[in-house]
Amino acid sequence: MLYDAIGQRSNEWAGMSASQIQAVGARPGSVLVIPIGSVEQHGDHLPVITDTLLAEAMVDAAFDHLDDEPVVVTPPVWSGYSPHHLSLGGTLSLEFAHMRAILEDIAHTGIENEFDAVLFVNGHGGNGPLVDAVVSTVGVETDAEVLGTTYFELVPELIEEIRTTETGGMAHGGEFETSLMLALRPDLVGEPDTRDGELLDEHYPWGGQDLLDGGSVSVYRPFEAYSDSGAIGAPEQASAETGEQLRSFIGEELASLLVAIHEHNV
Repeated sequence: MLYDAIGQRSNEWAGMSASQIQAVGARPGSVLVIPIGSVEQHGDHLPVITDTLLAEAMVDAAFDHLDDEPVVVTPPVWSGYSPHHLSLGGTLSLEFAHMRAILEDIAHTGIENEFDAVLFVNGHGGNGPLVDAVVSTVGVETDAEVLGTTYFELVPELIEEIRTTETGGMAHGGEFETSLMLALRPDLVGEPDTRDGELLDEHYPWGGQDLLDGGSVSVYRPFEAYSDSGAIGAPEQASAETGEQLRSFIGEELASLLVAIHEHNV
């Protein structure tokens, strides 16, 4: 556990002094973590901050498994690339080019504090291609090692073992995200009668069917083409118990990735 005397994590950029940040960055194999989420509708039962909250929470879960590795996490990038959600309301979205520039700027200025590696931890599927692009643009322009991951893609086999739904049940606002929110912030989850989702009905079988089945073909559709409520999947089958298991699995795997990045860059 990386807490200081007053219970605040000692590796949070926002709570550290400039000299403390630079001291960690100067250590061999230092890693800067940048969580990325979104503010977008998640049906009637989840808050619009879900993706940002969960991305930050999964990084927090990973830190529970770290020892003295030189890792610092920035405040989350709370707005994502979500044009497909705009028509359902409640969504704040950046333009693709603007968000790419924001992520590049955060990474570049973070690296100026001598960090050896940067890891983007994404929590919104729509950000995936953008994060991949930024890994390349920042990587080619700096001496730091630059990596990116979408946290729910880290442990698909373990998640398959504990899910109670078939493929499609863990889509946007479905069993997966609702379970994590029930475990982490049940006060923000709507009552059971608001947990209404529809199974994804994508015309192309090669397209994505689930958070764990992204598909081999990308297709753009506004979200109302898939769901009247804005949620896809089976949120009614979510549970805090499943959420705790998901948090544990993802936290351990993300911690293993951070340790590997640190050791590779020492």
